[in-house]
Amino acid sequence: MNVKALILCFMPVFAQAQGFSGMASDATGFTLPQPDPQFTFPADHGAHPDFRIEWWYVTANLTGPDGTAYGLQWTLFRSAMAPETQDGWADPQLWMGHAAVTTPTAHYVTERLARGGIGQAGVVADPFQAWIDDWRFDGIDSGTLRATGPDFGYDVSLTAQGPLVRQGEDGYSVKSTSDQASYYYSQPFYRITGTLHLPDGDIPVTGTGWLDREWSSQPLADIQTGWDWFSIAFDAGTRMMVYRLRQRDGADYYSATWIAADGTPTPYTNGEVLAVPLQDTRVDGHTVPTRWHVTLPAQGVDVTVAAVNTDAWMTTSIPYWEGPVTIDGSAKGVGYLEMTGYE
Repeated sequence: MNVKALILCFMPVFAQAQGFSGMASDATGFTLPQPDPQFTFPADHGAHPDFRIEWWYVTANLTGPDGTAYGLQWTLFRSAMAPETQDGWADPQLWMGHAAVTTPTAHYVTERLARGGIGQAGVVADPFQAWIDDWRFDGIDSGTLRATGPDFGYDVSLTAQGPLVRQGEDGYSVKSTSDQASYYYSQPFYRITGTLHLPDGDIPVTGTGWLDREWSSQPLADIQTGWDWFSIAFDAGTRMMVYRLRQRDGADYYSATWIAADGTPTPYTNGEVLAVPLQDTRVDGHTVPTRWHVTLPAQGVDVTVAAVNTDAWMTTSIPYWEGPVTIDGSAKGVGYLEMTGYE
C-alpha cells in the first residue's frame, strides 16, 4: 500500500483522534469507558484495541546550554476501523506518529503512518516499548525516546521523579454534560536529558517532560468541535492539567487536575476553571489563540500562558497547533499547549 492510499485510510479515523467533530461519531461495536476504572499496570501501558482511539503522548520543555528554550513532542496514535486485531494487512488497527521540535524561531515537524499487523508499529506493555518505523519510546518509569525527520531528530532519556497520576474521576475523564468520557492517566514528572539534532548542529538539553495516556471510543459530544489542552509544570514542583472543549453553543466544557508535588491529584470540573484567549495569531491560514489567561481559584492560580513560538503549527495530515509555553503570574513555570479544530 503506498503512502497516498494510507493517508486516505487514515483521514476519516485520525480526524477523530485529533479532536475534531468526527470524534462524536457512532461507536457501535467498540468498548465505551465506564466510571470507576480499574487500571492494571503494566498492562494498561499497552494497547486497547477494543477501543477506537488511543495515544501515547510525550511533550517536553527543554533548555540548551545558553538558556534557549526548546519544546519536544513524540506521539503515537492508534485508531481502529474495527475492535479487533489480525495478522498482516487485514488488521484494522491504524497507527500514526507525530514528532516535533520547537525553538523560539523555528518549528520542525514530521509524520509517520503505518498499518497494524505487519510489525511496522505497535506497543508492548511489559517491558514497555512503543514504536513506529525507527521511532522508539522504551520504558515508562525510566527510558529513552527517539525520533528522526528530514531536517531534525532527537535522542533523550526520561526518568520519572513522581508517580503516575489519574486524571478526572480516578482515571475516568468526563468530556461533556452528555457523559462522553475517556480513560486518562499521565506521568507529569519526567526529568529529561539528551540531544536535539537540528540543522545548525547538535544541542545538549535538559528539562521536564509529560506523558499523557488516553483511550476511548466516543469522547466528544456532537456539538463539540475541538479542544485547547494545557499541561503546566510550576517551578514550585506542582503540576496542572486543563482542557477546554469548545462547543457550538458557546457553553464550553472544562476540566482540570491540580497535582501536588508528591503526585496527589485534585480534580476540578466544569465551572471551577477558566481559560480565556488574550491574543490570536494567524498561522498557516488558521487563526489560533497563542496567549491565554488561565485561572483555578481553588488553588490560587491566576496566570498568563504564552507561546514560545506562535508559529508552532503541525503541518501533518491532520493539522493542529502544538508547542511549548511559558507561565507567568501567581506562579511561574513552563508547559505545553495543544489546540485542535481551528478554522
